[in-house]
Amino acid sequence: VASKPLVQTDGDCFSCWVSLFQIFTVQLTLGEQVWEAEGTSIKKAQHSTAAKALAESVLPRPAPRSPKIDVNSNPGSITPTVELNGLAMKRGEPAIYRPLDPKPMPNYRANYNFRGMINQRYHYPVPKIFYVQLSVGSREFIGEGRTRQAARHNAAMKALQALRNEPIPERPPQVKAHKTLTTTRSIEIQVLKESGPPHMKSFLTRVTVGEFSAEGEGNSKKLSKKRAALSILQDLKKLPFIPTVEKPKTHYKKRTKTILKTGPDYGQGMNPISRLAQIQQAKKEKEPEYQLLSERGMPRRREFVMQVKVNNEVATGTGPNKKVAKRNAAEAMLLQLGYKASAVSLNPSEVQIKHNCNFCISFSVHTQTSPCCCYV
Repeated sequence: VASKPLVQTDGDCFSCWVSLFQIFTVQLTLGEQVWEAEGTSIKKAQHSTAAKALAESVLPRPAPRSPKIDVNSNPGSITPTVELNGLAMKRGEPAIYRPLDPKPMPNYRANYNFRGMINQRYHYPVPKIFYVQLSVGSREFIGEGRTRQAARHNAAMKALQALRNEPIPERPPQVKAHKTLTTTRSIEIQVLKESGPPHMKSFLTRVTVGEFSAEGEGNSKKLSKKRAALSILQDLKKLPFIPTVEKPKTHYKKRTKTILKTGPDYGQGMNPISRLAQIQQAKKEKEPEYQLLSERGMPRRREFVMQVKVNNEVATGTGPNKKVAKRNAAEAMLLQLGYKASAVSLNPSEVQIKHNCNFCISFSVHTQTSPCCCYV
């Protein structure tokens, strides 16, 4: 047995809160070996003594303890109930939880006060245990725990251990539409019942084909409909087969395009830029590429030179602004490609006007929207 008595204390114990250099010495005895260590506090001195004993002790070391395995624990962040719901949906079997009444516990308190036994006034309460019954398909599992949620997790963990290694059952075959059409009967589908919690619904669906009717249950409307249709399919196979008559295919005449955008007369009333772009689209060729070559002239009398390139053809156009220069370049390219000139009037705001009055301050060129220098 190890003991750690306080051997020595330097300083005044009554003024510990004043002294900052108080040193404590602790002695550790383990069998016949003794160790001593110092520290600024009793706890630090004990830790130093224990560390020295661990390093110098000749006694055999105990075997390390194996970690405790909890059956109800889940190594991941997903709870067993959520993991089981996903597995049950893959298998097509709903997971249904039902609470069970706890088992009756024997009452030992009735005889506590009879003569001859000490009257105990307080008794520790018996912990309550919850039980849950889990049904997955045709299998049932019982879970228990201190809370109802813990009991659900315990039952889900047991179900996961039993169902993880089992193969997922194959899905039932679908009822194809032509199987029913050959019997000239219509299909009627009706959802009769919907039960269960929101995250795990159970549906009861009735499928009617003529005089045949069947019901199916599943965790989705699609699965319940398949199960009901599967039983009807067995009855439909017994009926005589009616040969199907293929409908003649309707042939639609392809209309020819009446508008030829590549003709020389196309788009004479359009903007030259849009006209050139549509012609290139109709030819399924690359769109025109515009590039500003130069900008020259006085500050108030600018002249821009724009270049347009279509395949290997190049044309240029000039104008008082980039928009007009681009349009003139597109018009020149149309004429170069063999198309007729575009009959488009210029925008009134871009028409240039020269002033010839005697009172004009300057002979610069203005537009209709810009203020006239004659009235300055």
